[in-house]
Amino acid sequence: METKDELLWNLAKKRAKFKKRLLNYILINTFLWGVWFFSESNYKDDLPFPWPVWVMLFWGIGLLFEGLDAYVYDSKDSVENEYNKLKEKQEKFNQ
Repeated sequence: METKDELLWNLAKKRAKFKKRLLNYILINTFLWGVWFFSESNYKDDLPFPWPVWVMLFWGIGLLFEGLDAYVYDSKDSVENEYNKLKEKQEKFNQ
């Protein structure tokens, strides 16, 4: 059996989870837009824009942060970089 790199395994799990949630976001929001479009109340509402926009907006913000965490932001490297910066400052201060 091949041993797995723990960091890569966790990153792969994050990305797979994000892809699943992105698919759910697309499918459910498509359904909600269909409900809005085919309902009679969509033309009677006094709202400035359709109500599914709110669902897409707030759910999309959460999904955006999850995607950034899975694909852009590497927390291990950022913590290590911050530690190294603080260590360098401390060494300069102690000299």
